[in-house]
This record gives sequence, structure tokens and C-alpha cells, in this order.
Amino acid sequence: MSSRSRSSRSRQSSSSGGGSTRISEDQVLDLLSKLQLLIPEARSRRSGNRVSASKVLQETCNYIKSLHQEVDDLSDRLAELLASMDVDNAQAAMIRNLLM
Repeated sequence: MSSRSRSSRSRQSSSSGGGSTRISEDQVLDLLSKLQLLIPEARSRRSGNRVSASKVLQETCNYIKSLHQEVDDLSDRLAELLASMDVDNAQAAMIRNLLM
């Protein structure tokens, strides 16, 4: 056996993880379809249309980025609102307590 084929076999066996961590293609497809249901853009498509895994993952990344941006925007708006409220206002104090 050449050293080249041994190293190739070594990489294959180490990347397989002994089979316990590998998931089947059916499991991947099931997870992708579940993920697709969570993404508004993907959910709006007809369910009969098959979309590539890379497309679903890209849409997921874009959606997560948009959610992060929305959280940042809402945090900024809330900070501005709290800053503009009367410090002695009981409502402002209640809101601050809820957020901490």
C-alpha cells in the first residue's frame, strides 16, 4: 500500500467520526425542510418546489442577519424612548425594572 492511499484512508476514517456523528441524507433533507418552514421568504413558496440546500442556508443566514438588525434598531429606539421619559415617572421606572 502506498503512503498516498494510506493518508487518504486515514482522512476518510477520521472525517467519518466512526459513524456515530454522521446523519443520513434523509435527516438532512428533513432538517432543511423544517428550517425552510421557519424562514418567511422560503415559507411563501409553494411546498412542491424543491430548493437547494445552499439556497435554504443562504436565506436562513440573511433572515438571521435581518433579525439581528431589527433587534439593534428596536434597542436603539427603546433607549431613545427611555432617555426622553421623565426619570421620576413611575411608568419609566417599571419599564426599566422589566428590562433589567
